[in-house]
Amino acid sequence: MVRFHSSEIGVSQGSVMLVTDYDTGGPLWTGSGERVTRQSVVFPERFLAPPAVQVAPSMWDIDGSTNQRGDLGVENVTSAGFDLVFKTWGDSRVARMRVQWTAIGALPDDQDFLL
Repeated sequence: MVRFHSSEIGVSQGSVMLVTDYDTGGPLWTGSGERVTRQSVVFPERFLAPPAVQVAPSMWDIDGSTNQRGDLGVENVTSAGFDLVFKTWGDSRVARMRVQWTAIGALPDDQDFLL
């Protein structure tokens, strides 16, 4: 449970084209075994503290002739941003993936700048 002690709550949203390995011949499309890709996301405005971040694939292009395995999540969430992380393994082949994200958290107000 996250409790907000600020009178201002912010919601920030965005979209990231996380995987383009089909176009570039990258490892998520051409490789096998454990593979990972990550991308840093910077919020347009800082939160007071690290917000709650939720992510979901909004588009994926995955080879249908292999197993479709994936693990999508976030790491290193701060008040300024987070790392978007996608992992796959085995014979899965991921050509493209776009990810939507939403961050919800307390925003700084005038009182926070006086501290």
